[in-house]
Amino acid sequence: MAEQKVNLIGLSPTKLEDFFEEMGEKRFRATQVLKWIHQQGASSFDEMTNISKVLRERLSEVAEIREPEVLLDKTSKDGTRKWVIQMDGGSAIEMVLIPEGDRRTLCVSSQVGCSLDCSFCSTGKQGFNRNLSAAEIIAQLRVAIRSFGPFDPSGERRVSNVVLMGMGEPLMNFDAVFDAVQLMMEDNAYGLSKRRVTLSTAGVVPKIDKLAELGADVSLAISLHAPNNELRDQLVPINKRYPIEELMASVKRYFDKLSDRRVATIEYTLIAGVNDQREHARQLVKLLRQVPCKLNLIPFNPFPNSGYDRPSEQAIQAFKSEMLKGNILTTVRRTRGDDVDAACGQLVGQVEDKTRRSAKYIELHNQTS
Repeated sequence: MAEQKVNLIGLSPTKLEDFFEEMGEKRFRATQVLKWIHQQGASSFDEMTNISKVLRERLSEVAEIREPEVLLDKTSKDGTRKWVIQMDGGSAIEMVLIPEGDRRTLCVSSQVGCSLDCSFCSTGKQGFNRNLSAAEIIAQLRVAIRSFGPFDPSGERRVSNVVLMGMGEPLMNFDAVFDAVQLMMEDNAYGLSKRRVTLSTAGVVPKIDKLAELGADVSLAISLHAPNNELRDQLVPINKRYPIEELMASVKRYFDKLSDRRVATIEYTLIAGVNDQREHARQLVKLLRQVPCKLNLIPFNPFPNSGYDRPSEQAIQAFKSEMLKGNILTTVRRTRGDDVDAACGQLVGQVEDKTRRSAKYIELHNQTS
């Protein structure tokens, strides 16, 4: 059986340097290839004209530049664009590009499905298949950039921000996500600033600490969705392992290690009659005073058989008002792309579930310990 080729799309700068060193080549080749792949959008080694023909031929024997197939490319009436992308093994993931003035924010997936089973998220309800590789995560960014035409490193930035808020829990796929965000922020690749790359997590506390230890320094968003442990246990089951007190302490540790004073984004999905009452808002004010943060309120986006409803506009504004009275910087996320099922919590892809629900927390423990 032929040895599988290495997909260079997903190799971080350091790993690409190691790759060339193992080939007996100088480490500077990594910088050349990084620029060709991520700035010029090269899809074959033949395009790399400042690399010798001999080396290009050697590369083609052991490596590849491979993207997954796009199954669907659909644009919402508000300009939001959704792609469904075929993964190896038959499952598919979704990603979304959200235009807003001069900003184009790409929401990428990190897993095929999700094992966390948050009760209000349609992604979690479809089960879990596998982690994405770093190449499959970065390929989503390449697909979005190319959708505007040939790569142009000297032109306008076609994707200004990346958020890891699509399918999956990024910190349950730590190594691949870490390599991917390194490439996103690498000057010789996509050159996004640390303020323009945001990782969203439901609260995998040990991996938040690991992010800080490794100096990832990306912007951090916390999917909180409840102001107390009793309610969060119901909505976000990982809370049973890492309760709110541990989560908020890890967030504080993360930002204490950063070189500048940034704030966490707290994501809070408002669900009618569940977590949108005045008392919930007051509890949330008290909780959020512990860490530097801003609050992003997300009105629940309905999906079939969820059992939940979207709050009224009056309830949304009343909750926001209570937060502002408590001096918590608060915004309401405007629903985008819901007519193509591209809104927050609606990404479902096509997942062959390999997660036995009865064994979910054994698997969760194994991946986070």
